[in-house]
Amino acid sequence: MPRVTDLGITIGELPSGPSRSILDVPGVGVGHATVWRDEDPPPVGRGVARTGVTVVDPGGNAFREPIPAGGAILNGAGECTGFMSAQEWGLAETPIFLTSTMQLGRVYDAACELLMEAEPGIGDDDVVIPVVAECDDSFLSESRRMQVTREDVAAALTAARASAATAAADRAAGRPTAPPAEGAVGSGTGMSCLGFKGGIGTASRVVPSGHTVGVLVMTNFGERGRLTVAGVPVGQLLPPAPAPTAPPAGSCIVVVITDAPIDPAGCQRLARRAGLGLARTGSTAHHASGEIFLALATGLRAPRGAVSPVAPLQGRQLDPFFAAVVEATEESVLNSLLNAPTVTGRNGNSSEGLPIDRVAALLALHS
Repeated sequence: MPRVTDLGITIGELPSGPSRSILDVPGVGVGHATVWRDEDPPPVGRGVARTGVTVVDPGGNAFREPIPAGGAILNGAGECTGFMSAQEWGLAETPIFLTSTMQLGRVYDAACELLMEAEPGIGDDDVVIPVVAECDDSFLSESRRMQVTREDVAAALTAARASAATAAADRAAGRPTAPPAEGAVGSGTGMSCLGFKGGIGTASRVVPSGHTVGVLVMTNFGERGRLTVAGVPVGQLLPPAPAPTAPPAGSCIVVVITDAPIDPAGCQRLARRAGLGLARTGSTAHHASGEIFLALATGLRAPRGAVSPVAPLQGRQLDPFFAAVVEATEESVLNSLLNAPTVTGRNGNSSEGLPIDRVAALLALHS
């Protein structure tokens, strides 16, 4: 399915990385586990499942070498475990796990077990609070039963680490790296965005200093009439939805990772700019929506308990990174829409895939 650039759209002014995805940041990997089943409704069966798990791995051993991090909340009707400790200490100590609202506890438990198995120091030297964030996919997926298993979380984590290894090998060999799967995949399987099917999207930007900013979003927010693509009010120009769509308040998680030397305070500032990217696509952060943003910067990474000797970027040096976050967030949201086909789920509810040909025609008309 097409991505933003395949439609001839240019978002912003900064260039993208080779894969136009978060994988352009060295060391980063993305993995998905999609849960798609059709059973009898509870209590007989588990019902219709359109859900899953997505893992963003910043690379390396995050327990032994934590990553400077900071977050921001545009609207707090959601959950992200590990967010408060990241804000307090300015560090992320685990990969980032994404899933649906009612599966968060199960993913958290599995993440603890899997991370302890991989790193014996966890639980012995110190404990960790895995970063697990959620959006509500109950419009399409049965939420009255636990749909995600430990095996799903393990599969997504393994895939993320394999993805990072593949990207590193491609980079060393001078080969192009394919972006990770987007749209209705992993934790994005049951998500809806701006009146259409949403899910996972990603993009990247390269700033003048040569550093890369990567963004990955899980989109589940907004009203159809507000959908804006590269400044064109597409949602107002398309015909009305043929059937009821998902509620406009379903949340959005934005993960920002850069290889620049940015400290936790700077990471908070980067994370906050994600809201500007969402606004450019049509978000107004509805009452019951949780817009939660987390930014990580690997350029000041140091062994646990140590401080990097590298001087952090400060003040106006961050301006290009702010622009990169805004542009890459906007593009990521659009990629999540472009890559998601129509999905029918619980109670026959359907989330319509974006009509790409019509959108392309509208963009050509307004170019």
